[in-house]
Amino acid sequence: MINFNELGLIEPLLRAVAAEGYRAPTPVQARAIPPAIRGRDILGVAQTGTGKTAAFTLPILQRLEASSRPLERYSPRALVLTPTRELAIQISESIQTYGRNVKQYHTVIFGGVGQQPQVSELRKGVDTLVATPGRLLDLMNQGFVYLDQVEIFVLDEADRMLDMGFIHDVRKIVTELPHSRQTLFFSATMPSAITSLAENILRDYEHIEITPTATTVDRVEQRVLFVEKSKKRKLLCELFGDHKIERAIVFTRTKHGANRVAKFLGQSGVSCNAIHGDKSQSARQRALSAFKDGKLRALIATDIASRGIDVHNVSHVINFDLPSEPESYVHRIGRTARAGADGMALSFCAEDEINYLHDIERVVRQQIEVDKDHTFHDDRIAMSHAEQSKNGRRKTSSGGRANNRGNGGRRRRQNRRIRTRR
Repeated sequence: MINFNELGLIEPLLRAVAAEGYRAPTPVQARAIPPAIRGRDILGVAQTGTGKTAAFTLPILQRLEASSRPLERYSPRALVLTPTRELAIQISESIQTYGRNVKQYHTVIFGGVGQQPQVSELRKGVDTLVATPGRLLDLMNQGFVYLDQVEIFVLDEADRMLDMGFIHDVRKIVTELPHSRQTLFFSATMPSAITSLAENILRDYEHIEITPTATTVDRVEQRVLFVEKSKKRKLLCELFGDHKIERAIVFTRTKHGANRVAKFLGQSGVSCNAIHGDKSQSARQRALSAFKDGKLRALIATDIASRGIDVHNVSHVINFDLPSEPESYVHRIGRTARAGADGMALSFCAEDEINYLHDIERVVRQQIEVDKDHTFHDDRIAMSHAEQSKNGRRKTSSGGRANNRGNGGRRRRQNRRIRTRR
């Protein structure tokens, strides 16, 4: 096993990494950092939780440190584009952590607040700008951000950009970048539209593929609990009677569902809060911080809001509603079993979700073990699932196939910034 000293990182970065207690790089870090430091473009296919944030923040810091070019107003030297504000904050925190021993400035912008403090910060000049697409385009259109000096461009979570309807914004932003830039492109999956985008913006790139979708779940113990829809909340309450569930993320399909589950759990004595797109930025940050600090036992989240949640020691992921797209299931359960730890994923399945479960089992290439050891087990639903699996056919459920791109099709300006100058 190699260590960080073998990746070609400069001493100030090695000290910062060591201070965090990291000794061995993750596979994506070991494969991406050396060529990125040498200036190669990178196409990285990697899930969240694999350490990919450090795989691009460390090369950014090192390459900019080697350059003596002075900062210019409104003109960042590196741009990291990411789909959600939570993920933008996470990346900003990584830059702050790994860049503690170098003299570089960075800031992160996303919408929801007045722009004047952002403009003031950009006016001073920053080495690295972390941004979500909507607010970045707003400030570019007003002449407060210029991308002609960008040396390194990172596109993170490209597939989620597509899901959220940001792909056209991304293309507009790319047209403003210099042709001579270095590009680091990361995506958990590679649908055709993302493959096409990558081929258009990468040159002579290093292709790195870490943990294909079907193997990202290896460290997560998975169980499915068959239950009538009307009894899901009672089942959830019963589960939280088990103190082995120390810190859990509970996923719902809708924002209203998240609010209802949070209210019910709270009334049952479980410390919790909901996080979704209708919550104000300050409310979302308070909930996430309380969850990270251990003040909340449960965080109730929707799929879009969950991106960027990077919390260690999440013991359980509970799918209160199964997602209509199987890839979302993989993303969800990836919130546990992070940083080499193990985790447990419990999924509720009502009768109208059997088709979703079939899709998920095809993607993860395994039949998920059934947990019958709960008060609300519904053997009729379990038998229906088993029969359909045995016959290899799919009946149309009463719920049909939901279109999970409804929210993604509407461009969501869920951006804002925080100030991170040192």
